[in-house]
Amino acid sequence: MSDIKTILKEIESVLNRLDEGQLEDTAKELYESKRIFVVGEGRSGLMAKSFAMRLMHLGAQVYVVGETITPSIQQDDTLVAVSGSGKTKQVVWTAEKARTLGCQVIAVTANPESDLANAASRVVHVPAATKYRSQGEAASIQPLGSLFDQCAHLLFDTICLKYSGLSENGQDQAFARHSNLE
Repeated sequence: MSDIKTILKEIESVLNRLDEGQLEDTAKELYESKRIFVVGEGRSGLMAKSFAMRLMHLGAQVYVVGETITPSIQQDDTLVAVSGSGKTKQVVWTAEKARTLGCQVIAVTANPESDLANAASRVVHVPAATKYRSQGEAASIQPLGSLFDQCAHLLFDTICLKYSGLSENGQDQAFARHSNLE
């Protein structure tokens, strides 16, 4: 089997184990949130940023933690914290801080027993093999957390699709919010 077919099979295996109802509940929670903040480091952080961008296209008031124009997070805001291992110090610290401020925290992680999961009000478990994979999960042929990041991106796109249905923002509205300075 070719590497690309193996990778696609790995992704399919993970996505088939996700609870789609949980994704729908997550989309609803984000839709009902006053504002949405996202945080992640490395490639997982890039997935979080792509999620924030698409939510903005769909009409959400959304910010990326650490950017210079990000306001302070407030009670009734929601933080989406992304870390495959669930142990990334900056992400865990941010989640803990947000909870002390009265925010909802959605952890997206491959490790549902992690410090990040413990700091969250909701955990979206992505059962992707990582260095910190749960017992019974097969190892990935890919380096580091690639499988987690790929699956997180698709999971975020699914949440955005569900969010779009709730907000009644379709292609035309999203395109109107898309960058026009290119």
